[in-house]
Amino acid sequence: MNDSPALRFLYRTVCGRAILKLLVRPCVSRAVGRILSGRCSKPLIRPFVRKNRIATDDVLVPPGGFASFNDFFTRKRRILFPADLHDRLISPCDGRLSRIPLRGKTFLEVKRSFYTTADLLDDAELAERFDGGEALIFRLMPVDYHRYCYPADGTIAASKTIDGVLHCVRPIALETFPVFIRNYRQYQVIETEKFGRIVQMEVGALFVGRITNHPRPEGNGRVAAGEEKGYFEFGGSTIILLREKNAPKLNGKILAATENGAESFVKIGEPLT
Repeated sequence: MNDSPALRFLYRTVCGRAILKLLVRPCVSRAVGRILSGRCSKPLIRPFVRKNRIATDDVLVPPGGFASFNDFFTRKRRILFPADLHDRLISPCDGRLSRIPLRGKTFLEVKRSFYTTADLLDDAELAERFDGGEALIFRLMPVDYHRYCYPADGTIAASKTIDGVLHCVRPIALETFPVFIRNYRQYQVIETEKFGRIVQMEVGALFVGRITNHPRPEGNGRVAAGEEKGYFEFGGSTIILLREKNAPKLNGKILAATENGAESFVKIGEPLT
């Protein structure tokens, strides 16, 4: 997909990068979020649906309709999960999936930007658990469904929030900045019953007003495959799953589609194993 002239200006020119320093501040995204959550943003819904050819047949429309653009953007829809849901590792969201091996000193290369798992997690000890494993990176575009779920049955072992800025997650940004360790992000460590330890991380992006993860009942760390975890407000975003070295292999279709880091579109609930 070609990047827009605006993104090329922001990420490829000196003047654009000066402006970008202001735009990536979380306060700017919060301000945009407030505007898009107001009733005055409601007229933006229909052109957005038409321009991006968004299917609305399965959308769950609230009584009285959508009150704002963000109300529509965070819409719920009917989701078909596989019959053997609790025996599978499923995609937590709609998005463009790439699969990156974690090798050697846990270096992770994404679009010519280099990370360590320790930097990504802000936790060197936890990062060691994933050396030799893999990262599944789900890149969401504004046209995608922006609610996400848990990928497997399990228990939450730890949670963390890491403050940062909010670059976009398009390839042009990934090639220019180490976005995933600069951006605001949240993650949970999940001890799954069939797939070992998994980290599920949500990464904010440019003009994403908020990552909203649903509060859990105190003392209840159990989660289920397909259970809604939260949603992103307006903007492109990313979800990252980290898997351990000896975790059950992904299915052949996913392995072939994501060979050498290539992106493959997957839908929420789609079996990955």
